[in-house]
Amino acid sequence: MMVRPNTGQPRPRYQFWRRLLLAVLRWSFLVLGALVTASVLFTHLYSVNEAIYDPSSFAIGVAGLFAMMCGIMLMVLSRNSRLRMELRKARVRCEELADFTWELKEAEARAVSLLESQGDLIVRRDGEGRIAYANDAFCMLAGTTREALLGSTATLAVIEQGDIRVLPDGTRMHDQKIVAADGARWLAWREAVVFMDASGAAEVQSVGRDVTERTETGRALAEARDIAEAASRAKSRFLAMASHEIRTPLNGILGMTDLLLDTPLTPEQTAYLKAAKTSGDALLSLIEDILDFAKIEADRLDLEARAFAPLALVEEVVELLGPRAQAKGLDIASDIDEALPERVMGDPTRLRQVLLNLAGNAVKFTETGGVSVVVEAGATPGEIVFEIRDTGIGIAPEQQARIFLEFEQADGGTARQFGGTGLGLAISRRIVERMGGTIGVTSVAGGGSAFRVALPLPPLEGSAPAFKPPAIAGTSVLIVAPPSVEASLLARRLTRWGAGVHRADAHTMTESGVGRKFDIVLIDHAADAAAAVLRGLGETIARRIVLLTPSGRHHLPTLKAAGSTSYLVKPVRAASLAARLDGDAHFDDIAPALPPVGTPASGKSLAVLVAEDNEINALLARSLLGKLGHRPTVATNGAAAFAAWRAAHIEGAPYDVVLMDVQMPGTDGLEATRQIRAAEAEMELARTPIVALTANAFADDRETCLAAGMDEFLVKPLDRDRLAALLAELPGRDALAA
Repeated sequence: MMVRPNTGQPRPRYQFWRRLLLAVLRWSFLVLGALVTASVLFTHLYSVNEAIYDPSSFAIGVAGLFAMMCGIMLMVLSRNSRLRMELRKARVRCEELADFTWELKEAEARAVSLLESQGDLIVRRDGEGRIAYANDAFCMLAGTTREALLGSTATLAVIEQGDIRVLPDGTRMHDQKIVAADGARWLAWREAVVFMDASGAAEVQSVGRDVTERTETGRALAEARDIAEAASRAKSRFLAMASHEIRTPLNGILGMTDLLLDTPLTPEQTAYLKAAKTSGDALLSLIEDILDFAKIEADRLDLEARAFAPLALVEEVVELLGPRAQAKGLDIASDIDEALPERVMGDPTRLRQVLLNLAGNAVKFTETGGVSVVVEAGATPGEIVFEIRDTGIGIAPEQQARIFLEFEQADGGTARQFGGTGLGLAISRRIVERMGGTIGVTSVAGGGSAFRVALPLPPLEGSAPAFKPPAIAGTSVLIVAPPSVEASLLARRLTRWGAGVHRADAHTMTESGVGRKFDIVLIDHAADAAAAVLRGLGETIARRIVLLTPSGRHHLPTLKAAGSTSYLVKPVRAASLAARLDGDAHFDDIAPALPPVGTPASGKSLAVLVAEDNEINALLARSLLGKLGHRPTVATNGAAAFAAWRAAHIEGAPYDVVLMDVQMPGTDGLEATRQIRAAEAEMELARTPIVALTANAFADDRETCLAAGMDEFLVKPLDRDRLAALLAELPGRDALAA
């Protein structure tokens, strides 16, 4: 920073007094000289007129003239002093201007050095495109001198021109690929109008930055992304193809196994077929895990938000796993807080998948004891916590974080006891996180595990509580059962409902009898032990309810004869338990009534057109439909299916439903469906329900089928129960015509 020099000038205050004094003296001398001169002249004139010479007057006159001369001299000296002072000021100002000019030159040099050090190209052109300025970087890239460029219209050789963007302030931006001495370079230009002076003269200043590395890196990344996306699409196509090719024969294996199990077999044959079906189910589960993981990796895991009942969903999951647990001699039960909302918003399909995975693992890794699914309200509004507990092998602390990773298991050695891919928990974690929840585990090796899932599931507006407890407050209930998961959850639920709960064992009951009076007794024991307890109770307790597994239904006549008033099938549903405790259901009212084989669940035999090119799957579909009481007709491809559908309408005996395989040679199922829908519109016919049969399980496949005009979607392997339920839900032809 420049320091202003000291000029030696008096301070402003003293300058004022000095100027005032000089002015007073100057004017005093002038006035005095004027007075004296006037007096002398007057006296001289008087003396001349009187012809008298006066020496004193002459002296006075001379003195007056001298005084005037002194005044004039003082005025000249004062003016010279002022001029010298102004000269000194001018010199100081010149020094200041010189310093300012030096500072400007220094700032200009710094700016030029900064711009040149950055390597940006800077060029200015006038209105006719002539170069008015070019920096060293531009001259170097152009391969010529600045003198040669100034005044010319020279430009850089352009190989490729990018799109031009105009910013709100008028600045133009674009990329160019230009020819340089060391090869092609990419420049990012910013062009702006610069006004030179007040006259309005303007120049266009272009600043170019070398972005070759960035551009090439971006293009390389884009190419890599395109390759990765292509690989992902190829992987998805491969998975869809592999899914279809694997599911197609698996559909035949599992379907034919089910059909064989319905025929008269020896015990040995039945055991072999059940083993084959178990292996097929395991293979199907493995395929489902791999496909789900592939969808997650490809970011194709779509979630939906719709209303569902959490109580019904959890009980369905537990019931679905009941046969597997009971086959191992395990208890499986659920307890859902009835204060939870009846309906919540979320994705029930993905939640069911998570619960099936966690509860299925609990059954898989438990040899004695049981599995429980407890559902309660979370810590925050709208949060629901699902806790799956088991009495299995447990997980060591060092393995608890690893089990949620892909292809990881707590026991990953070659001599491991339990199989599997290690994808189930990883998939569950991804699903829970996508739903905005958390998942964790607490476990002790050899002491069982507890998996906790907390999910935000806001209640549906106006939703009532999930369940209305029965009016049993103050009722005394006796539970006769060994220590088990089912008995513990029953006691917990009844206590919450206000009943007084007491527990006992069948052995103790048969020896000591009932020591007090109870209103209700629940017996969860083997049939012989339960019958013994019932006979010991006699008629002292009004409601005597036995709990049994679905496979134990054949003991019902014996238990009824022993004194049972009703029964519950394990795992126990809350609504069924409430009905028994309220006394609304009796033994005769709840006896199972299964429809005979060959009777449709809907009560109507349907004419079904099956479009299937695989002979085994066609045979399976025809056999399943025949056993369900329907009348199938098979077409081997889409063209034959459309022809059969059209011929049936012409003959006046149209099909009630079409089961359409999606992938078929020639005309596939999608095209055949479009042809049927077009013909319906042309002939003004009622809409025929078309159900897609496919081995592809991706959500995109479902959307494609629905977009083609199909109404429902069934994934192979074809399950008899799902097929029967779907056909039962289809409306009759009269309803369709209406």
